[in-house]
Amino acid sequence: MNQLFEHFDFAQLDSPDFKEDSVREVLILPLLKQLGYEQPHIVRSKSLIHPFLKIGSQKRPIKLIPDYLLKVSNNYAWVLDAKAPNENIQSGDNVEQVYSYSIHPEVRSTFFALCNGRAFALFRQDVTKPILYFQLKDIAQYWDDLYAHLAPSAFQMGKRFVYSPPKSAINTAPFDYLSQPLLEEITVKKRAAKRHFGVHGYFTKQAWNVVNQYIAHFSQPGDLVLDSFGGSGITAIEAMMLDRRAIHLDLNPMSAFLVDSLTHPVDLDELKINFEQIKFAYLRHEPISEDAIEKALKKYPYPKDFVLPKGSDVQLIQDLFSKKQLAQLGFLKHLILKKSNKNTQKPLLLAFSSTLNKLNLTYHHSTYATKNAGDSSPMRYYRYRIAPACVDLDLLKTYEKKFSAVVNAKLEIADKINQDTIANLQVMQGTATDLSFLKKESVDYIYTDPPYGKKIPYLDLSVMWNAWLELPVTEQDYALEAIEGGEHEKSKADYNALIAKSIAEMYRVLKFDRWMSFVFAHKDPEFWHLIIETAERCGFEYVGAVAQKNGQTSFKKRQNPFTVLSGQLIINFRKVRRPKYIMKASLGMDIGDIVIQTVEGVIAKYQGATLEQINDELIIKGLELGFLDLLKKQYSDLTPLLLELFDFDKSSECFTIKANKSFTTQIDLHLRVRYYLISYLRRMERENKSAIFDDIVFAIMPLLKNGVTPESQTILSVLEDIAYCVGDGWRLKADGQATLLLISTN
Repeated sequence: MNQLFEHFDFAQLDSPDFKEDSVREVLILPLLKQLGYEQPHIVRSKSLIHPFLKIGSQKRPIKLIPDYLLKVSNNYAWVLDAKAPNENIQSGDNVEQVYSYSIHPEVRSTFFALCNGRAFALFRQDVTKPILYFQLKDIAQYWDDLYAHLAPSAFQMGKRFVYSPPKSAINTAPFDYLSQPLLEEITVKKRAAKRHFGVHGYFTKQAWNVVNQYIAHFSQPGDLVLDSFGGSGITAIEAMMLDRRAIHLDLNPMSAFLVDSLTHPVDLDELKINFEQIKFAYLRHEPISEDAIEKALKKYPYPKDFVLPKGSDVQLIQDLFSKKQLAQLGFLKHLILKKSNKNTQKPLLLAFSSTLNKLNLTYHHSTYATKNAGDSSPMRYYRYRIAPACVDLDLLKTYEKKFSAVVNAKLEIADKINQDTIANLQVMQGTATDLSFLKKESVDYIYTDPPYGKKIPYLDLSVMWNAWLELPVTEQDYALEAIEGGEHEKSKADYNALIAKSIAEMYRVLKFDRWMSFVFAHKDPEFWHLIIETAERCGFEYVGAVAQKNGQTSFKKRQNPFTVLSGQLIINFRKVRRPKYIMKASLGMDIGDIVIQTVEGVIAKYQGATLEQINDELIIKGLELGFLDLLKKQYSDLTPLLLELFDFDKSSECFTIKANKSFTTQIDLHLRVRYYLISYLRRMERENKSAIFDDIVFAIMPLLKNGVTPESQTILSVLEDIAYCVGDGWRLKADGQATLLLISTN
């Protein structure tokens, strides 16, 4: 790089004859070529029609003409404008002008730059000051940064499916954090872990086995795992179960109480003795009669006059309970607090807190099950709603059942979370916007499930539990809660700022070449772009999103396939030293091409794809490239298009490539080979015929004419991954399907 402008005399810039056109030809073109842009990728003086300008009562087409639009993967990656040597390129009208080019619907680039021959200024759309500024004569000192931001290899057009041979069953290679592939969707096992199911309700819970597999996949034993929106504690507990160290952080004191009480080591024999003593004392003096209830209400404290959130059916906390419930809960809590051993007291209070979820007037029982199967309205409806019919549950029987669940959970985690290991777990009440207790680059993996805008105001809904447990919630806590709306009427801007600051802190504490998995279940694409753009601005590289279902597809999802998520997306980022940036699809391009390429990719991946699988992948692609709104308008119902272009099997409800037809878009060659090989081998099995290699090549080679035609050796290498040789023929392996990676398209 020291030679790029070695023979240029920068004193020429002082000459009145060295103007903007000279800057373009003498300095900018050599720079662009050195970055790696060939002539077809450099679009000069393209006229853009301004879509918004209206003068008086008439619309007038005003043309904008940027000097350079730089293309990657047939989309505009960034904009560059040349200026005369005496012009300002750090602020003012010139910067505003080039900014208007970058946000134009036909461009939509993240970066824009200006060069006046003397200096080079690089901006991001969302930053008012240059993110890189240097004198052109000093370009050698800044080249690495410039190349990392603007070279063609620095950009990606979303993700595509790429074939990867299956790994050996015995993998002796060292664990490589950076090269871990994305996980596929994981089948949810909701009730298979006593440490999570039945212990204590919470407003949202991640599927424990999904979290477990992500931690196992992206980290190693001994690594430090962080969840800064810890919630019910599944991340921290599963990290400990996998021999990792863990940090659980949440602003809600109820969350910290729940995890601390569940995980803190305790002598189970002593705990059971204490429970039996409480049970005996309770039964002797249980407030049942009206007189006993009145006496208990005067003698045993219960929370009073805590104001409930707006929209609640009642105003004060005591109105959520009958007098009998208040008296019995107050008496039971009194007996628990008499136990002086704090380690024993915690799990007893945890069972008490779980009992609160059922012993109140908002408890809605499930009519198809027992009266004990149900939830309080803040857990079920995210609102304090009095149930239409009061269910009079027996407090002690409910408490006994909850205590049993706590004991079973502690037994299940005893081997991994005990006196010897508890130092590896840190449970904290605090804000995700301030991780100052952690050193820079000290965390090995982050898995977190943040709040989703206005969906759940956690602190507002936790009033009942925090009040009974005497857990203080301050005005500062409310100010730092990343929600929209709520009692403190937070704006979308407030939410965006807090989420952005949280992501910045997570970036700071994560080690390089490590991963962050960010759970996203918001219905508004704006929040997706907030997460992606904030993460990229901090320095994260987006690697891909995985659709993760939680159950059956809802009616709302079926009615709005491109706006409603049927489960959630797990967005995966890496912290790398030279991140690649996602380019948004320019709105001038044919969205239909992306739709068909995505459909064919999903079909190739799954060997035939359901409408649900296709919709999910299109949501991800639409969110990645910023055209979800167009997708909704142009393809509100994909079915007619799919039935026209693809075969449909009613028994499997899967779409496939039409018989004897090839892929029409650029799908990875090895992936296409795999698709046709599996289809051919399955047909031979159905017809009870032997699949001879020469016949295989003859059958599928004509279907691979799109793109690069493979050699026989390429077909053989894929065949050996998915099938085995029997005599002179081939048969599919029972479990032998090659794995697929999601990688960037450059």
